[in-house]
Amino acid sequence: MSRKALITGITGQDGSYLAELLLDKGYEVHGIVRRSSSFNTGRIDHIYSDPHQEGTKLFLHYGDLTDAQNLTNLVLDVQPEEIYNLGAQSHVRVSFDAPAYTFQVTGAGALNVLDAARQLNKHHPVRVYQASSSEMFGDVVETPQTEATPFRPQSPYACAKVYAFHQTVNYRQAYDLFATNGILFNHESPRRGETFVTRKITRAATRIKLGLQDKLYLGNIDAKRDWGFAGDYVEAMWLMLQHDEPDDFVVATGKTQSIREFLDYSFGHLDLNWQDFVEIDPRYFRPTEVDLLLGDPSKAKEKLGWEPNVDCQELARLMVDADLKLAQRELKLAEVS
Repeated sequence: MSRKALITGITGQDGSYLAELLLDKGYEVHGIVRRSSSFNTGRIDHIYSDPHQEGTKLFLHYGDLTDAQNLTNLVLDVQPEEIYNLGAQSHVRVSFDAPAYTFQVTGAGALNVLDAARQLNKHHPVRVYQASSSEMFGDVVETPQTEATPFRPQSPYACAKVYAFHQTVNYRQAYDLFATNGILFNHESPRRGETFVTRKITRAATRIKLGLQDKLYLGNIDAKRDWGFAGDYVEAMWLMLQHDEPDDFVVATGKTQSIREFLDYSFGHLDLNWQDFVEIDPRYFRPTEVDLLLGDPSKAKEKLGWEPNVDCQELARLMVDADLKLAQRELKLAEVS
């Protein structure tokens, strides 16, 4: 009998890659999606089939991280061996505009997942992965950042993630729940949301190349991040739940690049000079900025045997190539109309 996994945030970037990974490993995968007036399953449509068809191993359920009772009912009904909590209001800049909502989803939502798992764990062993974030380090006190680096969050999103992190540790210690934090540094892909800076850059670069766009407006392009590939990082999530003991792990490449360098990689791949097209817009600056994040993944490498495979330059090229195809389709539609 195949193992069952439950993924919150399955329609997001990480959720879609994780669902693919688990299905390839023979899991029965259950995902939670929020009910809305429009479908938001574009990232998983290629792996989702009719649930009434024989052999289907991906099942979607309506739910919401803020609805504790519904979440508990769902967890007790599905009875997964593994729960991956990837759901969140995950946009740092948006968290300043909607701090209470960000906490309810990202912070309290994680607590709801943990408590549902605690109840299931009384009679059915379950392991929980909590998606923590490098943003928790904030105004960093040391570089690179490790599992022992103090948190100094600089946004409502980061504060909510710190709360979720400590609740995960608390449930591990208080209830003997196998609950693990993955402190993931920035990870991108062609499936990244278009409001995030890397995808904003690659989408704009390809549209500019084809004459569909004239300018790209950005905020602080001197910020430095440790960027990896989301497809690599979901493997680390899975490995954490296969480990003998629950623990907390930094997942990163151990290398840092500035947004300027990402612009170089992306526009350069299209033989463009980004300085001809990029303008700075103060609207995109955060009220409190995190200037440098650089992770030390030594523990994950040593204990999990995990290593990143895609570097930042290759990642930028991968994203540009995918977005160029989107821009080409957009151009064809514009010509037809």
